[in-house]
Amino acid sequence: MYEISVFLSDMSSKRPKSRVSSGTSKVKGKDKKNENNFPTPDEGAPESGHPEYIFPLVLTSATQELFGCRADEDVTGENPYKLLKKEDIIQDMKSRAAVSDFSPVKQIVLEYPEDELLLVFDRDFTYGQCFYLVLTEEAKGNMLKCPVEGHDEELVEDEEEEDMIVPKTPESHPWISLGSEQEIEEESVTESRPRLRYKISPLMRHCGAPVCFSDRSALDGKDGYVECPSYEDKSFSIRQMERHTAVQASGDTKHASTQTLWKYPKNMCTQYEPREFSPEEKEHHLRSENMKNFITSVAIRFEISLQQNHIADVFCDDWTALCEDDGMPTGKTETQLKEYQSFMDLHFSKEKSISHVHWHPTISGVIAVAMTERMSLEERIDNSTKLLLNPPYILFWSFTDPINPQLQLECPDDCLSFQFCPSDPNIIAGGCMNGQVVLWDISAHVERLQDTRSGGKNNLKNMCMLFQDKNNAVPVVRYCAVSGIENGHKAPITDIQWLPETFEVSRLGIPVENTSRISVQIVTCAPDCCVLFWDLRPPRAVSQSLTDVKQKSEEKPLENPQGVPNTFKHLNLTWKPLIRVSLPKIGSSGEYSPLKFSLRDNTVDYITGDKPAQITEREEGCGFAQLRVPSAKEQKPLDNISTKLYVGTEDGELIYTDWKMEKDNDSGRLFSAKPSHRFLSHHTMINTVSRSPFFKDIILTVGSFSFAIWKEGVVSGPILLSACSKMMCTVGHWSLSRPAVFFIGKEGGNIEVWDLLQNTHEPSQTQNISTASITCIKTSSTSAKHHLLAVSDRIGTLHILQIPWTLRKSSNSERQNVRKYFEKEEERLEYFEKRQLKHEKQKKEMEAEQLKKKTEPVIPLKQEEELEAEALKEYEQFLALGKDILKNMGLLTETQDDSDL
Repeated sequence: MYEISVFLSDMSSKRPKSRVSSGTSKVKGKDKKNENNFPTPDEGAPESGHPEYIFPLVLTSATQELFGCRADEDVTGENPYKLLKKEDIIQDMKSRAAVSDFSPVKQIVLEYPEDELLLVFDRDFTYGQCFYLVLTEEAKGNMLKCPVEGHDEELVEDEEEEDMIVPKTPESHPWISLGSEQEIEEESVTESRPRLRYKISPLMRHCGAPVCFSDRSALDGKDGYVECPSYEDKSFSIRQMERHTAVQASGDTKHASTQTLWKYPKNMCTQYEPREFSPEEKEHHLRSENMKNFITSVAIRFEISLQQNHIADVFCDDWTALCEDDGMPTGKTETQLKEYQSFMDLHFSKEKSISHVHWHPTISGVIAVAMTERMSLEERIDNSTKLLLNPPYILFWSFTDPINPQLQLECPDDCLSFQFCPSDPNIIAGGCMNGQVVLWDISAHVERLQDTRSGGKNNLKNMCMLFQDKNNAVPVVRYCAVSGIENGHKAPITDIQWLPETFEVSRLGIPVENTSRISVQIVTCAPDCCVLFWDLRPPRAVSQSLTDVKQKSEEKPLENPQGVPNTFKHLNLTWKPLIRVSLPKIGSSGEYSPLKFSLRDNTVDYITGDKPAQITEREEGCGFAQLRVPSAKEQKPLDNISTKLYVGTEDGELIYTDWKMEKDNDSGRLFSAKPSHRFLSHHTMINTVSRSPFFKDIILTVGSFSFAIWKEGVVSGPILLSACSKMMCTVGHWSLSRPAVFFIGKEGGNIEVWDLLQNTHEPSQTQNISTASITCIKTSSTSAKHHLLAVSDRIGTLHILQIPWTLRKSSNSERQNVRKYFEKEEERLEYFEKRQLKHEKQKKEMEAEQLKKKTEPVIPLKQEEELEAEALKEYEQFLALGKDILKNMGLLTETQDDSDL
């Protein structure tokens, strides 16, 4: 018997720590020159042409962004070098062929021996272009080496000067422990258990047994021959991507404290049971005198409390009920709209119409209206000279002066829609009939509008000065910037909206975070079959030649006699849209023509409808001119922002589409996807697409002779569709105080008030406002008891109406009841859709059954003789069966049977 002992250790070999020592060789002497005479981007170019080892290139902005070599961003005059991979250049030449900017050096790139080529940014256009490509390895090495050596020489000189000026003898200091020995101890491997000892021995019956060897062929047995060929082991060719090292460093000591909650999950369980009296103890306590005395003493108080609970509701909030009753009018309840004031100017409103109305968001009692000419296309062509000499205006009216407008905004053409900036109310964006987008800045005239609002001595003083000076005209504000006609819409802009200040849109249509918290983008639509996104910030700086820089420096600043603010000077006549979203038709060629659109307000909580606190404090001097478009790397995408929008068209169609751009796999171009749904509920153009201020998924559309209410996500149709009226509907608007109320303007000058909790088949009231058709409706609430409704008509008159108590006061449960109504209508649509599918299925089954009957063969009718023979045979069988039954019962004998026969 023999014994083999093996000792196993769980200690792993210590991993050696690599020490990387970086040293820089000191090179002295300032007169060292480049041995190979390779020019750097800062040196001058030779007089004739360029060297043979470089090739000047022209790289477009798309190529620069693709290879990460954007001028003055990725590569600059201080750091002009960029290494490009050879594979990326070859792939670009394959994908774009002759369009590629590297096609002139195709053969040189293919024959280049190394994997990376050097691209140099020539900011001063030394060789005629903004970039040049290095074609040899030697030139590449020398260009990358020269700046490093020069930098090392400067460092060496600085170090020598410091050593010469401040000589200091090193002093020894005692070693102070900062906890590094604990980290070293944790990194070291120690034995945590005693070593294992194994004993291996053969069976006793095998010990000393004779061994017999014999010859046999390797092919006889399956395991007789095993081949072990050599192969490449991939485990020894792994590229080291991560290394575990330890570094000892000393840092500044900092004392801090915090309080945290321990949220580590633990699985715990416990079991308990209540302590109860035994039946004997219960019986004893119930029959005791103490219990009887206690019940007798509290019985009267308990009975009084029960009576009070039946008389009054203890769970009702008395303060809330008191607040509701406080606003209730006394006496007769007013239900009609009362005219509060009207505005009309004899000069600016004569033979003109009001296209759009908007209340000032911060100054109460001030409203802006856009005036347009009441002319057809032929009349505009005939009177084009007159229209050029008399530009249209946007007028600002105030309640303190109903005769004279307080401010005029000059427009290049009739303005059909405008809106105040949500971040800065002094900035106004508008869309014109010629397809241009206009920007105004009224910061210099805010005090004038605020003085008119105050009804004190200042206002009286201003009015007296106005009457004394007859030449004191209304101030005219010229537009700060206007987009180029060739870059904008090709049709009149019918709707314009600002994007919220919480996010912005990139060039790919992806919502990203807006770090500036200022609304800098607007969205417009026109019947030219597209929706455009515009950015107010200056475009990115591009590389310019020396001649352009000299010309700009020599130019003198232009005089500004009219006092136009320079807020958007960088956009004037050069403004281009950021994104162009087209609307291709579903299932056919062509595109939809949008008139109105609605974006989902992503700054609102959809469940409660409460808006977050607005940012009121802003940094001083943070204007639009100082903002810049961030690079794509710095932008953070937002996944919780909805990119869907509803679009109303000229043909009465409601389109549900996505503005996010898609990329073509073949060409790489961006294109707009087809709309996901199309609804046809109006016979002519849709003039209103408005979301409810209380429910962000409820949309009101108005067009032709009816209106409809839609719910986002319901694709079977509108949840409410009105019957066709006698007069055409021109505009619609939601109430800002009651979720169930909205207003509809008519062609005959009437206003219909609809209350969904009262009637859904007819308006709750109808009131005539004007003799002309209604063009726009806007609501405003100056206080809890003072709500106003602005109504404009086609003859240029603005009517301010006071909303009665019944239409402005909302009950506590109104919002919940309206939500339940919308949910029931949604269930009705689902039920109707299921019934329709069921009927279609039954109809198909009936048609299949009828078709089956038609295809079955027709059985010929039998002749009369055959029928009589069959009937006689059946009668005989019946008689024979009757006789057999009688024989079996013994009622009939064989003799009687023979006699019957």
